Amino acid sequence: MALHTQQTPHSKRPTIAEGERKDNWLMAPLTFFLVFGFFVVWATFRTFNNDHFFIEKYNYLSPFYSPLITLPESWKIMVLGRSLHISPSLLILPFPLTFRLSCYYYRKALYRSFLADPLACAVKEPKALDTMRYRKYTGERLFPLIAVNFHRYAFFAAAIFMIFLWKDAFEACTVPATGGGIKFGFGLGTLLFFVNVSLLTAYTFSCHSWRHFVGGKVDCYSCSALSKTRYGLWQKISFLNEKHGTWAMMSLISVLVTDIYVFLVSSGVLTDLRFFN
Repeated sequence: MALHTQQTPHSKRPTIAEGERKDNWLMAPLTFFLVFGFFVVWATFRTFNNDHFFIEKYNYLSPFYSPLITLPESWKIMVLGRSLHISPSLLILPFPLTFRLSCYYYRKALYRSFLADPLACAVKEPKALDTMRYRKYTGERLFPLIAVNFHRYAFFAAAIFMIFLWKDAFEACTVPATGGGIKFGFGLGTLLFFVNVSLLTAYTFSCHSWRHFVGGKVDCYSCSALSKTRYGLWQKISFLNEKHGTWAMMSLISVLVTDIYVFLVSSGVLTDLRFFN
């Protein structure tokens, strides 16, 4: 008669309370907190600054003010007791910001960096959060967090803005010619514009929603020429999607750097480095 005895594992798996993470896990949320926090402060300043966003002689237009629109002088807003002309940026930024803030990567980063819920994988939360979250935890099923599911629609608005940003980059290759017309010109600002729009394109079109739109809801990828084509596109988008978080952060920084450069050149602090005039 065979006897079955329960085997005791040789080593005990450490619990979260004992701390499984031995790496410097705090660096990622801390870095995001600092970078994104600075971005929010700078973007707020630039939005209400409503100046130094376009350099006519180089055709440099800040990404915060693209597309270039002009609002009536009668459109005013009260800020800290002052009547200010409404900035076009107030009408422009909500679209790319809605896309970015509802992005799967940003949701993870914002929850970890600004809400500390959760802090990171395999890291025990502060006791207050650990106790509270299980009482009324609803995830993204109820208001206000259910609003982030609007991401699938915000993507299409962001995609439209890419058209304007590419247009701005190519227009930054032109300068006014003597006697009228335009001629080719290329400066450091032009280079920043192309780097910025390339990173934004990679970020936008590596989006999970775009990936699902192209290759989702297909039962058979080999049943028709269309489904095979969709599968091929889905594979290419999946390749970009693997680095979606990288594109998200690099494009955030590139937007910031591009706008700061336009601001500094326009205000006379810097002189644009010209490669071709």
